Amino acid sequence: MKLTSVRLTGVKFWLLPTVLRVPLKFGPETVTSVVCLRVRVEVEDGAGKRGEGWGETPLSVSWVWPGTLSVAERAARMEAFAGRMAERLLGCGLRGHPMEIGHDFMEGPLAELTAAFNAESEGEAMPYLASLVAFSAFDIAIHDAFGVCHGVDVYATYSGEWMNRDLGAFLSAEAFDFGGRYPVDFLAKSVPTRMPVWHLVGGVDALEAVDLTGSEPDDGYPVLLTDWIERDGLKCLKVKLRGTDAAWDFERMRRVGRIGLERGVRWLSADFNCTVKEPVYVNEILDRLLLEEPEIFARTLYVEQPFPYELEENRIDVRSVSARKPLFLDESAHDWHFVKLGRELGWSGVALKTCKTQTGALLSLCWAKAHGMPLMVQDLTNPMLAMIPHVRLAAHAGTIQGVECNAMQFYPAASVEEERVHPGLYRRRGGEVDLSTLGGAGFGYRVGEIGRVLGE
Repeated sequence: MKLTSVRLTGVKFWLLPTVLRVPLKFGPETVTSVVCLRVRVEVEDGAGKRGEGWGETPLSVSWVWPGTLSVAERAARMEAFAGRMAERLLGCGLRGHPMEIGHDFMEGPLAELTAAFNAESEGEAMPYLASLVAFSAFDIAIHDAFGVCHGVDVYATYSGEWMNRDLGAFLSAEAFDFGGRYPVDFLAKSVPTRMPVWHLVGGVDALEAVDLTGSEPDDGYPVLLTDWIERDGLKCLKVKLRGTDAAWDFERMRRVGRIGLERGVRWLSADFNCTVKEPVYVNEILDRLLLEEPEIFARTLYVEQPFPYELEENRIDVRSVSARKPLFLDESAHDWHFVKLGRELGWSGVALKTCKTQTGALLSLCWAKAHGMPLMVQDLTNPMLAMIPHVRLAAHAGTIQGVECNAMQFYPAASVEEERVHPGLYRRRGGEVDLSTLGGAGFGYRVGEIGRVLGE
């Protein structure tokens, strides 16, 4: 094992309640607040060198855990699970590169901890996706700490110079030999500092003045889609749909599409949030768009996760959808094993998320690229520090079209201190986000310049 390998020497976390300025609809539930999990870890390498790293993610319970329990009860369980995990992670004794620590923890202790936690809890079990999201903040922090410990950008460490194991130790070699290859071999060779940004059009968002109810916030930020497009120069709109009302979904795509195209928007995507049961539902909407709104159909770049996210339980042949438009896994893409299954069922590509862990996102990226699957990087409404690993993954992944960033829509005030250091990242300009202010060791947070005590 390399002398640069690290072990954890300290773990601390905080739960930060955050209120949305406008509601966000996730499938059947409408979200008005969220708790962000912030983590700080300390690591030490074989030479005694130390480093501190930070990670953060929203515990977006409505997204990760659709179920019959109340939102409050599901959220409380995820928060309790995070506490258990902090203890288990510190005591597990794992050592290595962050990719190795993250992989080994997910393959062993995380699965065991989830099973034990569910066995102690009454009612429905917490799903694997919820476990991953809770672990992701810890995993991101370990990656950051490794870079800080060695004084390098974390993306410079995904190679044989720093890792003890190549990708062959993590990924299946059935159709592609990963032996002797490392994540760096699949990352973009030219990393952009500016990227096109996607705006999320929620299912209850006001599009034009006629949609206003009088209950909207008067806080200086836009409310109407038309105003967002004008202020931020938006070129890409992601449209949240119901998946249970075909007439409403078609009209929503038509209306958003017309509003957008009239104002310079170039691309649309359709997100059904796992509520569709049969491919024919999506096919009929796409076919009707092609017939009645051919320009909107042409500008629809891809369709995102219409079907239930548990792929093993819902093995739906989706080739008829992907024959019409690229079809991207999102909630179903828990890890590379599920990406592999999705490809077998006819899915076209993968929407990566750092909230499923930095380690897992990179392994899914490598497997997908090796098998010719295009990539996107999607948001979990990431504020504050959570935004930075998210956009950095997109910049290094080589996506088909930029990155989704919507925290500035739903809780912009949460990130005002980070925005002072990285103004082009937390406010979209000219339809883009600007990563040029990121720099230094780890993820390049520049935490020493952020005007707040992070441990609060």
